[in-house]
Amino acid sequence: MFHFDEMDAQTLLLYFSLLILSLNFFFQSIKPKLSRLLQPSLETRVKAALLSRKEVVEFLDSSVVKQEDDEEEDEGDVSTISSSTFEFDPYMTSKAESVNKALDEAIPMGEPLKIHEAMRYAILAAGKRVRPILCLASCELVGGEENAAMPAACAVEMIHTMSLIKDDLPCMDNDDVRRGKPTTHKVYGEGVAILSGGALLSLAFEHMTTAEISSDRMVWSVRELARSIGTKGLVAGQAMDISSEGLDLNEVGLEHLEFIHVHKTAVLLETAAVLGAIIGGGSDEEIENVRKFARCIGLLFQVVDDILDETKSTAELGKTAGKDQIAGKLTYPKLLGLEKSKEFVKKLTRDARQHLQGFSSEKVAPLVALTDFIANRNK
Repeated sequence: MFHFDEMDAQTLLLYFSLLILSLNFFFQSIKPKLSRLLQPSLETRVKAALLSRKEVVEFLDSSVVKQEDDEEEDEGDVSTISSSTFEFDPYMTSKAESVNKALDEAIPMGEPLKIHEAMRYAILAAGKRVRPILCLASCELVGGEENAAMPAACAVEMIHTMSLIKDDLPCMDNDDVRRGKPTTHKVYGEGVAILSGGALLSLAFEHMTTAEISSDRMVWSVRELARSIGTKGLVAGQAMDISSEGLDLNEVGLEHLEFIHVHKTAVLLETAAVLGAIIGGGSDEEIENVRKFARCIGLLFQVVDDILDETKSTAELGKTAGKDQIAGKLTYPKLLGLEKSKEFVKKLTRDARQHLQGFSSEKVAPLVALTDFIANRNK
């Protein structure tokens, strides 16, 4: 029988250790590349969650069919049953009051006075508070409490307000009216407006970290919020929107328009809902279903916005009407036509409700009602 002496055993152990270290170094060096190759991009995942290329073609080729709302609902659908009995207006009023109180307390007056005045002017203006309410409702959907999600709800509204301040600037959408009042830069000047937007962005992250949740879920939440702002979120949508002004309709399609609005509008609605589900202690499956639901209503919000911009007056909207047409921006009515856009609203509403199947009929009611509110809003 063959035997290793002491020196042979030590040499073998040394070579074996070097092999393990080499393999470990190799896999660590290629791990990031493998992750990027194996994991689809955010844009790919978002598109897959909404309309596939085949669905786009089928939708555009289909004829416009007008149906009664009752015919579109399935009997026994938990979302239909819960929305018919849920008192949405008192719910929205109560949640909005809670959010407004929390925002008021989160941004007290201080030095420099002009910056704080501008921040409070922009964020405390009469808004629908759809995003923070979505955050709170999603938290409660998975069993969490409102007070746990309130810091995140306020953070999302701070970032949303920051985006509105910057959207309204002369170098962007050049708007004079927001939420029925002169835009922030019209009142305080462009320099103060830009600085107040930056301050709101910074405060959003600081404020969200006051939520009493585990460190793992806080890191997860911060990552979600940060991603929604940059080149995978708001910035990407805004950049594509600017570069698409005046394009010939023959050069673009529904997927191009969807990319703009999934990133510019839908992503922050999605993030609001996902943050609520994370903070509420939702499981991975619950959070993913909430994410898919929120992507649908996020795009739904923008389609309705485009329709209202074409059909309502400035007085009715509380912001400048028809500005997208004047700027030559891509809109759903411009690409699909008004009737087809209205049909798209119905499709997204149905898809959103479908993703809520499996949740408690009682806890899902606010989100179903919120979907209907977004689909049927008139300003």
